[in-house]
Amino acid sequence: MESDNFLKFRIQKGWNMRYYKYLYLTEGLRKKKKKMIKKLNENRLQLNIHVITLAQNERDQLEIYNSMLFLQPDFPNEDFFVVGIAKDYEDAIEIVEEITQEVYNKTKGADIRSYILKREQEE
Repeated sequence: MESDNFLKFRIQKGWNMRYYKYLYLTEGLRKKKKKMIKKLNENRLQLNIHVITLAQNERDQLEIYNSMLFLQPDFPNEDFFVVGIAKDYEDAIEIVEEITQEVYNKTKGADIRSYILKREQEE
């Protein structure tokens, strides 16, 4: 298990990024997980990388961000709970579909937020 410093990192810009312990990654990124997270935490440029987070509001489920948005000076100072990282937008959509299917198969419902937060609390 990685250290808490690796999974949770305070960015100088003011936002906090936490990573789901069962982080979803596209096939080509699994071997690069630590490197990708390090770059995100260090606010370094990563072309075409998309981050899937729990939605900032309670009525939505997930949000997809191009990682370049985090480099913008006017990007909101908010906390993000990252549940997936994809190498492009199409892969991000596939991860969202995978998460949705998994949640439905396990719960027969579509409450992605509750499912992910419950799994995050498991030992």
